[in-house]
Amino acid sequence: MKQSRRTFSPEYKAEAVKLVTEQGYSVSQACRELKVGETALRRWLSQINAENQGYILPGTKPITPEQQRIRELEARIREL
Repeated sequence: MKQSRRTFSPEYKAEAVKLVTEQGYSVSQACRELKVGETALRRWLSQINAENQGYILPGTKPITPEQQRIRELEARIREL
């Protein structure tokens, strides 16, 4: 029997990345907590970092101006 591949929403990926970047979890700790593979979480981290620096990684969609605005507003809310 073939195992099906799990898929994760962009929101889930963003929350997983926040565990590492904002809450001080190590990648290993976050992976154990979320039951995801280290390779997946490291990929999500690099994608978020690249997007934040304005790069578009191969195989990913560029973020729309609306998505960028949402991210900016969310960052501003976190600062308040």
